[in-house]
Amino acid sequence: MGKHNIGSSFDDFLQQEAMLEEVTAVALKRVIAWQIAEEMKAQQLTKARLATRMHTSRAALDRLLDENDPGLTLTTLASAAAALGRRVDIRLTAPANPVKTVKAKKCTTAGKKVLPAVEKTCG
Repeated sequence: MGKHNIGSSFDDFLQQEAMLEEVTAVALKRVIAWQIAEEMKAQQLTKARLATRMHTSRAALDRLLDENDPGLTLTTLASAAAALGRRVDIRLTAPANPVKTVKAKKCTTAGKKVLPAVEKTCG
């Protein structure tokens, strides 16, 4: 028997619950924090040394690396990337499953027989 999807996708659920943007932001922050930490390991850089290169405090770097703290400015991100000899590449892309918007149809019932329920919604 083949696989059949029942219901909507998880993204649809998050969208309906008005949580999609927040969850996406947290996921992005986790990926960014992980990438910075991995590059620090690859370059054998301590937090103190990277903070010095970024001209910031160790506490500010800890916030950047905290995957549960979604706050992140582009300035901080660019500073960390430069201190690691990297650059930031940010793009807007189309979603994998675009959210479909439903356009309201105009009611053209003039001169036609219409069911009572349609008549109520049209006029």
